[in-house]
Amino acid sequence: MNIPVAKPSLGEDEAAAAREAILSGWVTQGPQVEAFEREFADFVGAPHACAVSSCTAALHLALHALGIGPGDEVITVSHSFIATANAVRYCGATPVFVDIEPRTFNIDPKRIEAAITPRTKAIMPVHQMGLPCEIGAILDIAARHDLPVIEDAACAVGSEVLFDGQWERIGRPHGRIACFSFHPRKVITTGEGGILTTANAALDRRFRLLRQHAMSVPDTVRHASKRVVFEHYDSLGFNYRMSDLHASVGRVQLRRLPRMLDERRRVAEAYHQAVSQVPGLVPPYRPDSVRPNFQSYPVVVTASFPLTRDELMQALLDRGISTRRGVMNAHQEPAYADVPPRHPLPCSEEARDTALLLPFYNGMSTAEQAYVIEQLRVLASAPRARKAAS
Repeated sequence: MNIPVAKPSLGEDEAAAAREAILSGWVTQGPQVEAFEREFADFVGAPHACAVSSCTAALHLALHALGIGPGDEVITVSHSFIATANAVRYCGATPVFVDIEPRTFNIDPKRIEAAITPRTKAIMPVHQMGLPCEIGAILDIAARHDLPVIEDAACAVGSEVLFDGQWERIGRPHGRIACFSFHPRKVITTGEGGILTTANAALDRRFRLLRQHAMSVPDTVRHASKRVVFEHYDSLGFNYRMSDLHASVGRVQLRRLPRMLDERRRVAEAYHQAVSQVPGLVPPYRPDSVRPNFQSYPVVVTASFPLTRDELMQALLDRGISTRRGVMNAHQEPAYADVPPRHPLPCSEEARDTALLLPFYNGMSTAEQAYVIEQLRVLASAPRARKAAS
């Protein structure tokens, strides 16, 4: 077999939606974007949703709209895709990295307060790989220090958290702002795209202004006007618009999302039952207080497994099975050599070097998953190959 690590779930309905948008004559930000924003807000239970060109753009807009700039600090994790830290640096601010809780790969709330300084202006936790972080504990800390919380929910569309005794979807939002991604590696995709949700109407208006060069009059208003209208630009904005082509696909994906989540949870359960029985491999931890969307399926390779994590990845690739390493750490990349961590990050570093992502996607066949599981079992019983043990 030749099994990819992930692939988007797109079909004729998405193609038909894109065709309709193309033939409408309006392909930039327009009525499809507006409809997608409304439907997404309804799905997650947020008063406002603003679509943009990517989750990176969403994170940057969120920080910028809160006035974060040079000299400021934002508490977040190094253990995330580099866009999380990059968005902070786009504002001229400094990311202050906090270590993760090793079972969940999410920020460890017990380590946050030690990282707060007079320059701290926000806390930006990540719902890593779709597993919601301990948002209640983080909000309590933020409230004590009067800090806004920006949720990096790039991977978490459809995930739920038990909040104040009720199941609520990530993106409600629980913090000040939540930011999502629609990259092809995510559960639903628009090709490229992102969205911000908030309960704050003033922030939503700010996002909408800034995403379109801070243009005082949107395209939709100018084109519909019966009188000549001239726009003006009172502040520096960005070109962070989502096109109607992307939004038309997103609307179809959003309608399919509940079924896609059911399928992903079935695949995850089959993996969990099997991986739990493979010596030396640890399946992902699932707290009772969350319902993850299983955007990815991470497995930790322990010292008792006969192969190292990297050796296992290569052995699987040799058998036609693609994997990826676990989540990266920004502080271990050359681009962050000038931002050394202030606090030790041992759990982040161990997670980067011991976790791998198994193939996981909607449409994965029973035969494909069975093949992956069988190869894990075969390799677990192979002669020990670790250099340290030779």
